[in-house]
Amino acid sequence: MTAETSPALPLRERKKLRTRQTLIDTALDLYGAHGFDGVTLDGLCEAAEVSKRTFFRYFDSKEDVAMAPTQDLWAAFLDVLEDFPADGRGLLALFEDVLVEAVGRMPADGWAGRVLASRRLAALTPSMDAHGLAFCDRTTRSALAVAERRFALPGPAGRLHARLALDLLVVAFHRALDGWVAQPAGHTPEDLVRRLRATAAELPRALTTRAEPHA
Repeated sequence: MTAETSPALPLRERKKLRTRQTLIDTALDLYGAHGFDGVTLDGLCEAAEVSKRTFFRYFDSKEDVAMAPTQDLWAAFLDVLEDFPADGRGLLALFEDVLVEAVGRMPADGWAGRVLASRRLAALTPSMDAHGLAFCDRTTRSALAVAERRFALPGPAGRLHARLALDLLVVAFHRALDGWVAQPAGHTPEDLVRRLRATAAELPRALTTRAEPHA
């Protein structure tokens, strides 16, 4: 969501969204030009024309602002999961559809480009990977709590099955995201969804592929 895509929001909220987006865009531009470690928080705030106090109203760290594009996607995933219908489909398929809808909720004005810049930066920045793992664990736990509250998870292993389904979705998403980032062109949300669908479709075969010796 951006201030431009949400004109119905009060002016104060639209200003907050604009400030947050300015911080994200400025951070990605500076990190891309000078490297993550080559940009100080003071330098980032100066370039974005905000105080450090304002920065910390929106983000917890330099890593946090750099990873905001994908973190926003998973925040939308949790929002969609709260209302997604329980219609008897398999949990993994349901979680996949929730994530696809979350992608559809991302702003059209440059979100895919920001994800691309963020992921390319993360490949060069170990602290971003560590930050991403912690975020991923928190998000998975939050999604599991929603699933337990909203869906009947049968038997003593129901919670475990839901957690495994979420873990598999996260793995499929990251493999799809890696392929999407590596491709030379076509970095659109629609192409990311196609890669996610194709990768998720391989999960059953991955679980049943046998380790046979070479002939």
